[in-house]
This record gives sequence, structure tokens and C-alpha cells, in this order.
Amino acid sequence: MPKMAANLTMLFTEVPFMQRFEAAAKAGFTHVEFLFPYDFDATELRAQLDNHGLKQVLHNLPAGDWAGGERGIACHPDRVGEFAAGLERAVAYATTLGVSQLNCLAGIKPAGVSDEQAMATLVSNMRVAADQLKAAGIRLLLEPINSFDIPGFFVNTTAQGIAVLDAVGSDNAFLQYDIYHAQRMEGELANTIAKYLPRIGHMQLADNPARNEPGTGEINYAFLFAHLDALGYQGTVGCEYKPKAATEAGLVWLKQFDVQL
Repeated sequence: MPKMAANLTMLFTEVPFMQRFEAAAKAGFTHVEFLFPYDFDATELRAQLDNHGLKQVLHNLPAGDWAGGERGIACHPDRVGEFAAGLERAVAYATTLGVSQLNCLAGIKPAGVSDEQAMATLVSNMRVAADQLKAAGIRLLLEPINSFDIPGFFVNTTAQGIAVLDAVGSDNAFLQYDIYHAQRMEGELANTIAKYLPRIGHMQLADNPARNEPGTGEINYAFLFAHLDALGYQGTVGCEYKPKAATEAGLVWLKQFDVQL
């Protein structure tokens, strides 16, 4: 069974962010992830990880004005310089935190920008990022996101994500496969995971339709977890779901599916 990583952006929200590391450790997690570290001092975050015996497996590259509704800038032709500056900042944080992979959010395609322009910008930015991260010993990820939750997001399906990776042409660029987003856009989870497993660097989960914990919706997680075991998936799976009630109460799914932390 692959290791589960608590997503601290969405879990344990009952307590302030810096207390979520302790809460995750007390719940039995040994791995964590979260969207962005940039509002906090990197050394303080590292202290939380060390104090509670946690490994951080992932965070995202800077993604523009998140509070203002931006969801990444990697496909924005007029933001290439900002992307490059954010890349340097992300590497600095990742180095301090011991993070071995960073996720790139392509972003919402800007008005007036063609698909061809957006694609060329995304591929160019990812080539630069893949090279720079490889030099730092960090893998680059690209995450397709469903167009229902984020209308206009530029990369929505596994096939689109793989097409971008093919165009980038780097051995240091991988797919971040989010089971929830994939279910909403395309289904066919088991065969898709099997087909692209060598190109998947990280996985995330939530059930559908409400994006709550496994066992609350339509996805057969008992089957999928056994499938991942049979395939020999060695990466982590980020628990990026919205707890139906309180986080602690919702963690019964771990025992339900015999998940090892």
C-alpha cells in the first residue's frame, strides 16, 4: 500500500495552520503536503516537520494571485518572468523543507490568448523548470484539473497532461494524477493509471461528487487501492479532500480500507 500524505491545506483546518503538523502526526500520518509554503518562514516550517517526525512530499510552484482567483501562471505569455522568479523561490523552499517534487499549475488560459500560445508558453516554462529542478535534485510535476471546479483551466485530462510532457521532452517531468479530477473529467481510472504509471510521479485522492473522504461517493477505493498495490506504485498519495465533518471523525476511512500510514 502506498504511503498516504495528509494535505494540510484541506485537512485539520479546525486548528491554525502551524498546529496542523502536530495534528497530522497524532492522527498517525508520517507524510504531509500542502499547496503553498510561501506565507511562512521556511525554517519554521522545517522545524514543525522535524519536531513531529514528518516528511513533506510536495508543494506547488507559486501560482499568481491565488486569493484573487488565479490558479497558476505557467500558460500566461505575459508572466514568464514572474514564473521564473517563482521557480527560484520554490527551489529555495523545497531545499530547506527537503521536498523532492514540485507541482506546476498550468493556470486558467487568459482572455485573448490562443491555445497555441498558451501551449507554447507552458511547454517553454516547464522545460526551464524541469532543467532547473533536476539540477537541484527535485522532480517537476504537472497536474490536470477538472473544468467543473476551475472553468477555463488549461490542462484538464490525463491525455492533455501527457501531451504537454511529451512536448517538454524531459526525463525530469512527470504527471500528478489526481483521482478526483480524473474521475470528473474522464473516468476509466484503473486502466489510465496502469497505462501511464511510469509517468506518474505523485497521486492525490478525494471521492466524487462532493470531494469528501474515500467511501463517501462513487469511486471504488477498495478496488483502486488493491489495484495500486498490484501495479507496484511506490509513490505517495496525497489526501486532498474536504472532510465531510471534522477531520478526525472522517479518518475512519483509513481503517475501512486497511490503509497503512
